[in-house]
Amino acid sequence: MNRINPTKLLLSKWTATHPRNKEKHFLVTELFRDEEDNVLEIELQAVLTRRGERLTWQSLQDAERWKMGWQ
Repeated sequence: MNRINPTKLLLSKWTATHPRNKEKHFLVTELFRDEEDNVLEIELQAVLTRRGERLTWQSLQDAERWKMGWQ
């Protein structure tokens, strides 16, 4: 399990453990917050294709799917 501080996710780099469509490296490009400034979701952008995907920040804690940094 990856330990993550959600407030420091912006512009962090991630590697998919099981790449799809040759999309292996990703960058967090946006944080979506609630009224109390808590991070709820993130925008994850594929470096190769620039395709964006919105997901909960907790999904990055799944070490079966994501590794911190570009590897």
